[in-house]
Formats: sequence, structure tokens, C-alpha cells
Amino acid sequence: MRIEILNTGTELLLGSTANTHGTWIGQQLVKWGLRVQRQMTVPDGVAIEEALREASNRCDVVIVTGGLGPTSDDITREATAKVLGVELIEDEAALRSLKDFFAKRSRVMADSNLKQAEVLVGSDVLPNKNGTAPGIYAPPRLGGEPTCGIFLLPGPPRELYPMFHDEVLPRLKALAGVENISQVKELKFVGIGESDFHESLDEALAQIADLEIGYCARLGEVDLRLIGTEESIAAGRQLADDNFGEFLVSDDGRNLETIVVHALTKAGKRLSTVESCTGGLIANRITDVAGSSEVFTHGFVTYSNAAKSQLIGVSEETLRVHGAVSEEVAHEMAAGALCESGADIAVSVTGIAGPGGGNEEKPVGTVCIGLATKAGVKTFKEIHPRNRLDFKRQVSQRALDLVRRELGV
Repeated sequence: MRIEILNTGTELLLGSTANTHGTWIGQQLVKWGLRVQRQMTVPDGVAIEEALREASNRCDVVIVTGGLGPTSDDITREATAKVLGVELIEDEAALRSLKDFFAKRSRVMADSNLKQAEVLVGSDVLPNKNGTAPGIYAPPRLGGEPTCGIFLLPGPPRELYPMFHDEVLPRLKALAGVENISQVKELKFVGIGESDFHESLDEALAQIADLEIGYCARLGEVDLRLIGTEESIAAGRQLADDNFGEFLVSDDGRNLETIVVHALTKAGKRLSTVESCTGGLIANRITDVAGSSEVFTHGFVTYSNAAKSQLIGVSEETLRVHGAVSEEVAHEMAAGALCESGADIAVSVTGIAGPGGGNEEKPVGTVCIGLATKAGVKTFKEIHPRNRLDFKRQVSQRALDLVRRELGV
């Protein structure tokens, strides 16, 4: 199925609003083996009609986001009516829902909102449980042009996302015949580069019949996407597991911090963190996961040498002799956090994020990591020469991965 997304809104092109709809919709569609063929973003105004006319003549489905509001620049309905050559009529159910929305909030509805109750003749009205503008679905026209289906969806994510799940996906699945769609599996690997897969696996994966592969490289991780039959995906997954199983984090979309929290929960263990160069990023990622309060005890941010000594007992002598960025200090940070928190595992990081502060012995990007358990402390010294923000993200990724490995997952 050829699916295109048309995002409308001048604010998207000016950069004042981040355009995240294409990413989100693509992620939802790929779960059903459906993929976005093309995505366009156009400003408010006549460009909407031009882009919609162009897209509707080359694909099976166009998903349009934005332009359903009450203001003068919200003209997506009008543009679609012109493309399809149909009229707009007031829908009684949509008008009633609109009035109820304002009445429940004890607000007076401005007359300009009435346009949100207008729908295309012959279309389905898609209820909006979280806003005033209903969505609209114009099914493929039998014997007419264009022959594609058109979905008009509101712009705000809090309105678009529920509507997409409740109203758009069921219709797309019916149009596509979901029982015949290829399956999709995404394997997430941490601590390995895209080039490693290319060198070791590409040729072997290409020999598997009915299998399409793709990669998505992010900072500190690589997703391997497998699309095909159940048998071909299983063969591809086994091949990847045999070669890089120790780096495999998940095959169900869960990120590294979620895996760590779930593994801690399953093992009945608790974690504490002590951070210098990452400034609390590791703790932040852990506490983004629901249920982390059951397994996360303390998050120390000991940015200064004084804080390292006062809060977790790092020796001033160790700091003086070896410097704050050293395996010796990382060792004492992790051991001190384990003692102070009473946790089962403590991870520490101390490094040079840059752009200044490095030298020949310890260049910018140097990090020392400590991992403490009741069995002892392990330390690691690494170099990740990146910009400041990427360095912090990479170090947090490495620290969480060491915790994952310690938990045996």
C-alpha cells in the first residue's frame, strides 16, 4: 500500500513547532508491515490544495495532519473538497459534539468554531474525544478520481494520536488486508556500530529468501529491522543473535533504560547512581520508566570534588593524586554510593565532557566508569570524543549497558 503523509502548517516550516507527526505515524504503521512512501510539509494556504492534488493521484492513501481548526488559515477541509469536487455540509453529530465540548467547560463557543462541524459529502466523521475538530475520512472513490483514501486529522498530538489508533488504523488494516502483510521485527543493539553489521552480516542476511533488512543507527545503539515472513524473520534474528547476541537489548521496541528497570525488578535488586560528567542524566533516564521507584534508590550528582568527598566519601588524597577523572575515583564513587544507598548495584561516571579541560594524558572525551556490587568494584576507562551533549548521552548509554550486563540480560 502506497501511503503518503501531508503535514500542513506554516509554523512547521518556520521551525517554531517541531514536526514529529511523520515519525510517530511511521512507527505505528510499521508495526503492521505498512510503510510511509513519502512525506511532505507545506505552509497554510493554496499549497495544501496543490500538494493534496499531487499526492492523491499517485498513492493509495494520503494522511493529512493539521488545518482543521477554527481560524482563517485552517483550510484543509476546503482544499480537500476542491480536490475531490464535493461540497462541505454541516454534520449534526459533529455540531452537537462541538457544543457539548464547550458546555462541559462552561465556555462560550465563538461562531468561528462552527466551521469545525463541516464535513465532506460522502465522508466518515472521525470523533475527536480530546478536542473540538473531528477528523474526516474520504474513502477511495469507485469510478471517480482520485481513487485514493484521504484522512484529515487534527494537528495537536493529544488529539491526533488517539484518533489515529481508534479510527485510522482499523480502516487502513481493512484497506490493506492485514492478514497478507509482511511481518516486522526490530532488534535493538547497544555498544556496537552499524559498520560491524555490514561487515559481518549483510551478505549472510541477503541470502535469506523473502527477507528485507534495514538499519537505523543512533548514538550508542543500532536497530536492525527485519521485514518478511515469519520464517525469514526467525532466520535473520537467529543469525544476528549468533553473531552479536551479547549486544542485543530488545526485540520489542523497549529502550535500554526500560530493559534495565525490568531486569532489576525481576532480579529483586536495587540500583543507585553517582554522576559527575553526566549531571544526573543516568538517573533521569531510569526514572523515566514506570515502576522505577521500586528499584531505584539514590541518584547522587557529585559534580565538584568537594561533593564527591562530602556525599559519598571519596578520599581527598585519591582526588589529589589521581585527579577527579580516574579509575581510582570512579572506584571510590561507586563503592561510596553503594554504601550510602544500601543498593545492590551502584554505577559511577566521571569524565571530561569538553570542549575544554582535556590534556595529552586525559583528552576531551575521557570517561571512567565504576560498577559496584557486594562482590566488589569493576572500573572502566574509555574515550568518547564527541560534542558535550553527545558525550553525556554516550556515557549514560555505556553505564546503563554495564548495569544490564551485570544483571545478565
